[in-house]
Amino acid sequence: MNAHLQPTGSAYFITKDTAKPETHTLSVLVDNEPGVLARVIGLFSGRGYNIDSLTVSETEHEKHLSRITIVTRGTPHVLEQIKNQLERIVPVHRVVDLTVVAHERGQDRPLVRELAMVKVVGTGDNRVEALRLADAFRAQVIDANTEHFIFELTGRVSKIEQFIAIMKPLGVVEVCRTGAAAMNRGPEKM
Repeated sequence: MNAHLQPTGSAYFITKDTAKPETHTLSVLVDNEPGVLARVIGLFSGRGYNIDSLTVSETEHEKHLSRITIVTRGTPHVLEQIKNQLERIVPVHRVVDLTVVAHERGQDRPLVRELAMVKVVGTGDNRVEALRLADAFRAQVIDANTEHFIFELTGRVSKIEQFIAIMKPLGVVEVCRTGAAAMNRGPEKM
């Protein structure tokens, strides 16, 4: 083991130095039943893997199936381990690395979108500027009074980040984000 890497129980320190961490989006189809999400999250925390984004919702009501979208980061070896370990959890029906599928289809990445609500407090010129910028980003005003706005914005994660950064000097006091929702292009099912 290299002297500059200290073992922590995480698989990140088992891989070779040459492997470069990548960000991948995983889609996991599971039974919609109590405890499934806790088991998936437990797999990540128990092995020292980090989750950058997590969304989950029932997507097939008749079959009682939910789709979990996870954005995580790791070396190719670690990402393969995560996928294999997720597939072994009993209520998991399918695990798809959307990033790998997109690359196989000649695409840069899967379609990823996020929703954010951003509360901006301000008066006078800051208020006018916040409205102007929101219009440029196609953010909708979903609540307002004489002291604040709450904007709703949907788009790429980078668009959300940029909107929040631009609004900060104008009086951002609260941000709520959904996390990434993702799909691959094309007619094929997950």
